Amino acid sequence: MLDYLSRIALFALLCFALPAQADVPPDVLARQVSNEVMRIVKQDRDLQNGNSQKVHELVQVKVLPHFDFEAMAKLAVARNWSKATPEQQARLIEEFRALLVRTYAASISSVVDYQIVFKPLRMEAGATDVIVSTEVSKSGSPPIPIDYRMEKKDKGWKVYDVSVDNVSLVTVYRNSFNSEVRKGGIDGLIQTLARRNQNVTAQKGG
Repeated sequence: MLDYLSRIALFALLCFALPAQADVPPDVLARQVSNEVMRIVKQDRDLQNGNSQKVHELVQVKVLPHFDFEAMAKLAVARNWSKATPEQQARLIEEFRALLVRTYAASISSVVDYQIVFKPLRMEAGATDVIVSTEVSKSGSPPIPIDYRMEKKDKGWKVYDVSVDNVSLVTVYRNSFNSEVRKGGIDGLIQTLARRNQNVTAQKGG
């Protein structure tokens, strides 16, 4: 389930690849940037072929600024977050971000196979927490609903959870993280995430 969500949500991550704009509505921003990232990938053979350096540059420069990894880590670690020291919390954020980015980057070449349709945004005046709903599809497969939970920050809208086919990415990680904490505490979770990230890096050849 976790691998499935990560690979499908790659498209979700890459739909936020332009500089943050605080005054742009979240659905408009998402639509603009999805078109832009599709253009980038379609015009770059290296990205389509999975060039490791270019893939990570794209993810680091274009994607990370639009995701609130601290909020995502807090939600994923849940009740165990308050048990962690500030140093442990910083490590959890770092390893959680690396886990997501490296996993998604592994499937970047598949972006060109998908199309995305944005649903009308239901947003009350002055709202600072919204859901942007979309459907992602490719030829020969049924459409998959992907919802972005977004919160308005000082520098623009940030994604703090992605639901793929009504399954929350944060919730899936929360179940896994709780299990790791029960077995080895906060340090055990950090070590597990670090090992997972190292394994992904090794598989990519560094």
